[in-house]
Amino acid sequence: MTTHSATTEAVVIGAGPNGLTAAIELARAGLAVEVFEAGETVGGGARTEELTLPGFRHDPCSTAHPFGIGSPAFKTMPLDKYGLEWVHPELPMAHPFLDGSAAVLSRAVGETAASLGPRDAGVYRRMLAPFLGHWDELARDVLRTQWDGLPRSPLRFARFAALGGLPAAVLARRFHDAPARALIAGAACHLSTPLSGLATGGAALMFLLAGHSVGWPLARGGSQAISDALAGYLTDLGGTIHTATTVTSLKELPPARAYVFDTSPTALVKIAGLKKGYRGFRYGAAAFKIDYALDGPVPWRSPQAARAGTIHVGGTLSEVQAGLEPALHGSAPDAPYLLAAQPTLIDPSRAPEGKHVFWTYGRVPNGWRGDATEAIERQIERFAPGFRDRVLARAISGPAELASRNANYVGGDYACGSTAGLRAVLRPNLRRVPYATSDPAVFLCSSATPPGPGVHGMSGFYAARAVLKALWRGRAGGSARASHGW
Repeated sequence: MTTHSATTEAVVIGAGPNGLTAAIELARAGLAVEVFEAGETVGGGARTEELTLPGFRHDPCSTAHPFGIGSPAFKTMPLDKYGLEWVHPELPMAHPFLDGSAAVLSRAVGETAASLGPRDAGVYRRMLAPFLGHWDELARDVLRTQWDGLPRSPLRFARFAALGGLPAAVLARRFHDAPARALIAGAACHLSTPLSGLATGGAALMFLLAGHSVGWPLARGGSQAISDALAGYLTDLGGTIHTATTVTSLKELPPARAYVFDTSPTALVKIAGLKKGYRGFRYGAAAFKIDYALDGPVPWRSPQAARAGTIHVGGTLSEVQAGLEPALHGSAPDAPYLLAAQPTLIDPSRAPEGKHVFWTYGRVPNGWRGDATEAIERQIERFAPGFRDRVLARAISGPAELASRNANYVGGDYACGSTAGLRAVLRPNLRRVPYATSDPAVFLCSSATPPGPGVHGMSGFYAARAVLKALWRGRAGGSARASHGW
């Protein structure tokens, strides 16, 4: 039987990075906090499991964490004392082409510029120059609710917004040749959004600037290390975590002054019994992900790809668009644009000696029930001939499997909501405080809220701030017991 603190003040439902971050912020403010997680372990989208063969440790979701190491929230926490160690690949990212060349994202701006060719090297340097060396202030101003006060560095933010507000397809036209245009497109495609969409250029710029400023590192041992570090810190702050506890109603939880949901809006409405939910909220395209156990490294044509932690597999700008946009309009691409990660290049602890783990995913329509394995592997073989010969085992996760493993991924949408158009900013709906709900004691902190998907904890950080402001103003105090039958 689960026991609860007699003085619980805040309850968090869901122990992903955002839920844990929200709990930490509330605990640091002096509140007694309890966290309830349906899974056997904490983690949400930052877990590590043996999905294929014994000894092969896979990240079911994210692996590279540019916004994790660069998170303003995480930087205030002593996560290294709880076992989190960031490890950096030789190259953060490579975008290979069929001729064996590649555009690369390097920690050194010069190496990236050189990979783009002589006509575009200077264009790239000039585009990023105003922002280099200013990651901390840029992250504070971008990774937040944009209408929540003035930016701390208004002039630099305005300059970023002028570029970042452009569609990625338009931003790419600043360049002359295929490598630079593909680099922009690939970075923007971390969002499931047409490259013609507003502000997709901003997503590309943030990924590129993160690579130059803080890198795209991995957590040694797997992404679970991030979640475990957050949980360890929370516990030392006095927070309590209950795992393997599925919550279906607020009445199953202890009385509290605030309930904070690291869930999808759909789950929040059901559990909290809200009559006024999130009408018009839409989920985006799904992922079709495959985790591999390999007998050796991926045999890329490109030497640069063999050095990179993350690979963008798709070719030219037009090929990237053709590999992404059908999924956004209801059909699976024949040659999908793929994101891939090869963590054992720099963290051999994740596989038996001489072996490797590797994952890749492409986009398919939300809720799609087909099998994209052949299309995905055919695409990898174009850029890495002989790849299939190295496969020892594979774990295939289509939209249904992703949703069953993580209830936040409705229909296989790992972003917890569409990022198309204004939905990239107006998440989960148009509301002055996007973390608040129609119930003054109920809040949302998942990646359905600003600043959106990624292992950075910023949604949880700002949701906790909204909770504390509401409690300070007295709007939530006492109302939970009254409205939920206590």
